[in-house]
Amino acid sequence: MQVAEQDELNRLLQRTAQSDRAAFAELYRRTAPKLFGVCLRLLRDRDDAEEVLQEIYVTVWRRAVSFDASRASAVAWLVALSRNKAIDRLRQRRRAVLVSEDLDDIVDTASTPVAEPDKTEDYRRLQRCLEALDPQQQRSLRAAFFSGATYSELATRWKIPLGTMKSWIRRGLIQLRKCLEQ
Repeated sequence: MQVAEQDELNRLLQRTAQSDRAAFAELYRRTAPKLFGVCLRLLRDRDDAEEVLQEIYVTVWRRAVSFDASRASAVAWLVALSRNKAIDRLRQRRRAVLVSEDLDDIVDTASTPVAEPDKTEDYRRLQRCLEALDPQQQRSLRAAFFSGATYSELATRWKIPLGTMKSWIRRGLIQLRKCLEQ
């Protein structure tokens, strides 16, 4: 992309921050195909990509004021926003699958190594180390890594400060690593 085009997109985004609808429409016209491509590559589903693209431009309209051309170009800012929104959608999908489907119905665990994980030494060591953690660290680690919940989601769910959640998980991971290294 040429410097003149980057500068023009920066100006359009800055004008969008001032609630300039014409600038927003032009910004959309120039950037939507690229952002749709980013979403489609990550999501691999046209309907989801279209929905996420709509969410992106709603966010652009609301948060354009946070754009700082001295930190990133408009394209970089928009691509980062698109990538983050698409990843959020992937996480939603993963959680929906985990909640709505019984994994035993999907996989025949009787004929796989997953059926007898407790027979492996690594699994037993991991279980022992997890059980040695404080209850809140153990619960936090299990929720974060086995359900895919984010720190923020867990803090909200358990009504604790985000910093506390991050500390529990960080300290839990450090203790878990030390235990597994023994």
